[in-house]
Amino acid sequence: MTQSSGTAAPVVDLRGQTKNLVVATAAFAISFWAWNMIAPLAVTYTQEMGLDGNQKALLVATPVLVGALGRILAGALTDRFGGRLMMPTLILASVPFVLLVAVAGNARSYGLMLLFGFFLGIAGTTFAVGVPFVNSWYRAERRGFATGVFGAGMGGTALSAFFTPRFVTWFGYTLTHVIIAVALVVMAAICWFTMTNSPVWKPNSDPVAPKLVAAMKLPVTWQMSFLYAVTFGGFVAFTTYLPTYLKDIYAFDLTAAGTRTSGFAIAAVVARPVGGILADRIGPRNVVGISLAATAVLAAVVAFQPPLELPAGTTFVLLSFALGLGMGGVFAWVAEKSPPERVGSVTGIVGAAGGLGGFFPPLVMGATFGKVFPGYGFGLSLLVLVAAGALVFTYLGIRPARQASSR
Repeated sequence: MTQSSGTAAPVVDLRGQTKNLVVATAAFAISFWAWNMIAPLAVTYTQEMGLDGNQKALLVATPVLVGALGRILAGALTDRFGGRLMMPTLILASVPFVLLVAVAGNARSYGLMLLFGFFLGIAGTTFAVGVPFVNSWYRAERRGFATGVFGAGMGGTALSAFFTPRFVTWFGYTLTHVIIAVALVVMAAICWFTMTNSPVWKPNSDPVAPKLVAAMKLPVTWQMSFLYAVTFGGFVAFTTYLPTYLKDIYAFDLTAAGTRTSGFAIAAVVARPVGGILADRIGPRNVVGISLAATAVLAAVVAFQPPLELPAGTTFVLLSFALGLGMGGVFAWVAEKSPPERVGSVTGIVGAAGGLGGFFPPLVMGATFGKVFPGYGFGLSLLVLVAAGALVFTYLGIRPARQASSR
């Protein structure tokens, strides 16, 4: 506090960080609800549009694609313009597509649903805005906590899984989408009037393309991209496809499947800040290692279709908790290893990799259902192998940072 940066420290540490973390997390949650609006209703769309397994898988995976790839640009632009501008801008940009998805659903048009669902993915890019934004508000030793708490905003997927089918029952299909669109507009206004960029944040005015190239040259970018593709990708794949999975394997109806999917998502939401906090104490490598080992074991258990209710429910909740720990650990690692002026760009690329990690598994699950192994056993076996490979990579493929060699 007595050093030259002391004048900024009280603002960052005492007056601004909690408010900005809370608002950014709330914005992330509502945008993720919008991003995940198609998946909880996928069973209904399948019945009304006569979709086969592959078409159904593509429908729920399509918003993930833009939500993934769009993070690359969103992260780079956040380095330049700051989270205070980028967060409300992206939230507002997603509003028209929430409404257009309702238009496509009412028209029972699979083509329009894919088109508007593709652009609905814009709502998923806010993650790449929030991580560098909250990261700049906290000292290095607290960034695992900050990014973990912010990451809990992915609980918007749990809100969507639980409430979207119920809203349709209570208010009707079209009005449900209108309610979410209004909520997004309100959240964008709250962000605009309450969020402020950290006083230690400085805009990086380098052109976007060279900035992304520079981030791609950093080993941390590719190391964390792989690990996040496994942890967050696994979470996204399960939350988007789990309603379909539960119907196919356990014969749950739409509301019951949505309730259980929300429980799955909540477990990861709780675990993510825990992973960040643990990373501040035992190191992100160990947190990610624990996550991946547990994921491999639990995915193998799920592949054998444990019976309802307690064995299956417990296994899914523990699997989700393991994935959440890994997500918190990975982004604590990003904050630790990334140059401060590149955090947004690295976050965008790593976030994109995580989103892409969630795009392909539903397609594999849909294409391999009942083939080779009963149910979805083939896809789950692939998760076991990938998680085990990532575990080996975590300990043997990433060199300890010199400044954190004790970890």
